[in-house]
Amino acid sequence: MSTNDAPELLDSLPYYDNDLDVHPQLRRKVEAELARQPKPPSGVLHAKVPPPINLFEKHPLLAAELVRVESHQPIPPLDTTRYQLPAPQEDVSTEEIWAKAVKNAKAQLEHQRIRHTNLSLLQAYGPNSWKIHNYLLESSATRLEKAVEQLKERTVEVNRERKNAQTRAGTQLTSLETRWTELISNVLQIELANVALEDEVAKLAMKEQELTGF
Repeated sequence: MSTNDAPELLDSLPYYDNDLDVHPQLRRKVEAELARQPKPPSGVLHAKVPPPINLFEKHPLLAAELVRVESHQPIPPLDTTRYQLPAPQEDVSTEEIWAKAVKNAKAQLEHQRIRHTNLSLLQAYGPNSWKIHNYLLESSATRLEKAVEQLKERTVEVNRERKNAQTRAGTQLTSLETRWTELISNVLQIELANVALEDEVAKLAMKEQELTGF
C-alpha cells in the first residue's frame, strides 16, 4: 500500500470528546498552547488556503474600474469635446487654420458615419445577441447555483457521516475502556485474593508444624 493510500489516523473525536467541557483546566492549557503557536501572516486564513487572486493585474484600466466600483464612486462624465465641431479660434485669415478645421470636420463626419453604421447593426442584431448572452449567463448562474447546493448537501452529509462515525467509535472506545477497567479491577481483586490465600496457606503451614512438632 502506498503512502497516499494509507488510512488517515486521528487521535481525537471532536464530535464525541467533551474533555474540555468537563475539565476547564484542560481548555486553559489548550488555549495557552494555541497562543504560543505562530500566527499566520496578515490576510492569510490558513497555510493550505490559496492566496487571494488579484484581478486584472495586467489590465490597469480594468483594475481602476474595479476599484471605482468597489468604492461606490460615480461613473466619470463622458468627454463630449470630441463630438463638437468648433470654429477656428485663431487667426482665420490663414489657410492652414481652415485646413485644420476642415480636416477635423471630415474626421467628425466619418466618426458620425461609423456610429450610424454601428447603431444600425445594433438595432438589427443587438437584441438577439443580448438575448443569447443573457440566456448563457442564466444557464451559467443556474449551473453554479446547483453546484453550490450540491456542495452544501455533500458538506452536510460528510459532517453527518463524520459525526455518526465518531459517535460510534467513541461509544465503542468508552465501552472498551469500561471493560478494560473492569478487567483490571478483577485482576487486582484476584491478586489480592491470591495474596490473602498465600498468607492463609503460610499460617496453616506454620500451625501444622506447631502441631506435629516438626
